[in-house]
Amino acid sequence: MGMLKSSQPRKQIKFRHEAPMHLKQHFVHANLNKSAREKYKLNKRAVQICKGDTVKIMTGSHKGTTGKVTVVNTKRQFIYLDSLKRKNAKGKEMNIPVTASNVSIIELNLSDKYRASKLKLKQVIAPKAEPVKKELPSSSETANNEKSESKESHSTEVQNKEPESEESESSAIADKNEV
Repeated sequence: MGMLKSSQPRKQIKFRHEAPMHLKQHFVHANLNKSAREKYKLNKRAVQICKGDTVKIMTGSHKGTTGKVTVVNTKRQFIYLDSLKRKNAKGKEMNIPVTASNVSIIELNLSDKYRASKLKLKQVIAPKAEPVKKELPSSSETANNEKSESKESHSTEVQNKEPESEESESSAIADKNEV
């Protein structure tokens, strides 16, 4: 099943609704911003939207709003942004769905190795700052240190014993030669 070639709106709507998932995946592509194309040095005009991408809404009542993509709903062909929320009748905050064709990608999320290789880009992973903790050695670490020290002392004893046995063997051989 290929892409639809009919110009009739009813057939286009039906096709988009009944399309299999591997074709619906193509409906969540969006244009790359001009500055993003220059930044990533891509010749592609449109790229599939992924979770973590930064996008800007180009049309509609929320035109000009930017935000990170939190959810990509391929089945319904909607994306949800962290900056677009509204309260429902009960007062709970809900995400507002945005059609993928109404946005422009400002920045790509390249933490996925497969996506970076598919776009022929280097993978960029933001380094996580981990606090440096200075802890006293726990009892298990102390026990491990004692075990390693005892193993070292045992190995030196074995090494010391081996030369003695070689000397006794050589003296025994010398005794046999004399007899």
